Amino acid sequence: MPIAVPKSEKLVDLLSLKGKVVIVTGASGPRGIGTEAARGCAEMGADVAITYSSRAAGGEKNAADLRDSYGVNAKAYKCDVGKFEEVEKLVQDVIRDFGKVDAFIANAGRTADNGVLEASISDWHEVIQTDLNGVYYCAKAVGPHFKERGTGSFVITASMSGHIANYPQEQTSYNTAKAACIHMARSLANEWRDFARVNSISPGYIDTGLSDFVDQKVQDLWLSMIPLGRNGNPKELKGAYVYLCSDASSYMTGADLLIDGGYCAR
Repeated sequence: MPIAVPKSEKLVDLLSLKGKVVIVTGASGPRGIGTEAARGCAEMGADVAITYSSRAAGGEKNAADLRDSYGVNAKAYKCDVGKFEEVEKLVQDVIRDFGKVDAFIANAGRTADNGVLEASISDWHEVIQTDLNGVYYCAKAVGPHFKERGTGSFVITASMSGHIANYPQEQTSYNTAKAACIHMARSLANEWRDFARVNSISPGYIDTGLSDFVDQKVQDLWLSMIPLGRNGNPKELKGAYVYLCSDASSYMTGADLLIDGGYCAR
């Protein structure tokens, strides 16, 4: 059955997430992409379940901030997305606590700091396990719930690194995982066409603190390659996450939103 056209006519209603439940993985940082995605969804009225892997205090603080700032129900859950049993439990726990899941933002990930020759085999597997297999586990866990309800939106945080090979840093494992995530979104969009939409977002260089270890000269070179001349701020992405979780994007599936300050336009 085709996914129905939304009944709402006004854009403000189409963008509203009031009454919806959204899971956001990897939202325990003070200024991360997942944190801002959760804030955006909460601002638009969604109840939000966020996850952390090791930063329990950060996850609990962010959940409390969401409740206090936006008056929504928010809860933090411990979950290592690289372990299917933990992701499966997350979905079950959220359904138990919130009653349902309307949208799932598969955002948790890790970076790579070496190329194939310099990094160990375990380094490769750690990146692939989190950034690719972790997304698959999220889809595998929430997909049956979406199918049962006949509705859902699955949003993957990919990267512009899935479109290009970053220079001068070597990060083949990360680039490979993110390219696969973009194609996973396309493939799942076709597979889930009767009951859910699947899209990805590909951010460029975003100031989340994860790249602070990179030499400043390298970071300056990055900036010279960005037409807008600066890194992005995580809050500049939250509108995209809200859009893809909401009925405003009801005719959008299998797409990738590239938000990179123009980097890939060169």
